[in-house]
Amino acid sequence: MSDLLVIALLILISALFAMSEIAIAASRKIKLRVMVDEGSAKAAAVLSLQEQPGAFFAMIQIALNAIAILGGIVGEQALSPYVESIIVMFYQGPLLDQLSFMVSFFLITSLFILFADLLPKRVAMIMPEVVAVRVVSSMRWVSFALTPLVLFFNGLTNLILKLFKVPAEREDIVTTEDIVAMMDAGAEYGSLQKQEYDLIGNVFDLEARFLSSVMSPREQIVYFDINESSNDIARKIIEHPHNHFLVCTGNLDKLIGSVESKDILRQVLKGEAANINENMLSKDIFYLPETLSLSEALNAFKAAVQPFAVVVNEYALVVGIVTVKDLMKGFMGDLISHQGDELIIQRDEHSWLVDGLTPVVELAKVLDIEEFPEQMHYETVAGFLIYSMKRLPKRAEYIQFSGFKFEVVDVEGIRVEQLMVSKILD
Repeated sequence: MSDLLVIALLILISALFAMSEIAIAASRKIKLRVMVDEGSAKAAAVLSLQEQPGAFFAMIQIALNAIAILGGIVGEQALSPYVESIIVMFYQGPLLDQLSFMVSFFLITSLFILFADLLPKRVAMIMPEVVAVRVVSSMRWVSFALTPLVLFFNGLTNLILKLFKVPAEREDIVTTEDIVAMMDAGAEYGSLQKQEYDLIGNVFDLEARFLSSVMSPREQIVYFDINESSNDIARKIIEHPHNHFLVCTGNLDKLIGSVESKDILRQVLKGEAANINENMLSKDIFYLPETLSLSEALNAFKAAVQPFAVVVNEYALVVGIVTVKDLMKGFMGDLISHQGDELIIQRDEHSWLVDGLTPVVELAKVLDIEEFPEQMHYETVAGFLIYSMKRLPKRAEYIQFSGFKFEVVDVEGIRVEQLMVSKILD
């Protein structure tokens, strides 16, 4: 009976070591750091073991192999008499001893596999951080007790790794792909809401998208000529109630400053004519090149503290205007959009009405398209059509891509105003 208790104790100790090995190896650094920030000293100890795992794994293997050998020696002797007493009821031939040994060996091996290996490792894989913080203290004491053996085997392992030019320690670098994989898993299991998932995904797009995807293009800019009449100025403010207006002499490429609409409205409220004078004109215009990514543009706005920026191309020509709100909409998307602002309107289950200025990355998300072809050459859906056709498209013309039909609905001048995107049904 004492031998059976020894076997049970060996299985229990082996299970503890097997569980510790998997739990500490599988614990996620991000979650452990959160636990450390919450004041968990044991989580900090687990992180320390992960940073220098050589000694820990050497100790685990020494302990597991010693227990396995001891279990084999004790187990066969402990179970053989009981097994033999059962077998003898059915068989009493010359192979009785060999048969008892084989059955005893199978039973001991099965017990160790099931209760000392599979079950504890499954538990450790399911909740690695919880198990790791519970066992880390005892594992550190065992490592200290086996220090001579640990130093010997760990040093020998490091020497062999160095001979084969294999890194002795793991370098943990969290890549964008890792974060995206975690986001996908969180969204799949419901721990990450759809809005949160979309928002985080949009943040990663900031570096891949450029100002041209969110700015108001040149033809949509409402501006004042310095010599414009009072009636025209008043009409523009009424029809386009913006906070700021650019002021130029002749055309947009000859900017002289900007003016706030409230200054002009103040004149009107006083009964004066709406005119632009030097006192209200701000000549400090904030320029940004169109080649900036949204991330770079946000940093530029943060440093400049300006409400808007004039976007110029490499020839110093004005191509658009962008505000902080435009940039925020670039990654906040529907969270700050209002009724009437939508660039993509779903008509039915298989068709969408799309503004020509819609960024292709936004449409790709709606249509569940992995990526548009050669996307580095354009930013908008209109740009996609122009690039694909190699010319300016006309009304009712269309192209097909990835199971969708992209048909031009409205063209104003040379600009594609709207498209109808419909799923091609077989």
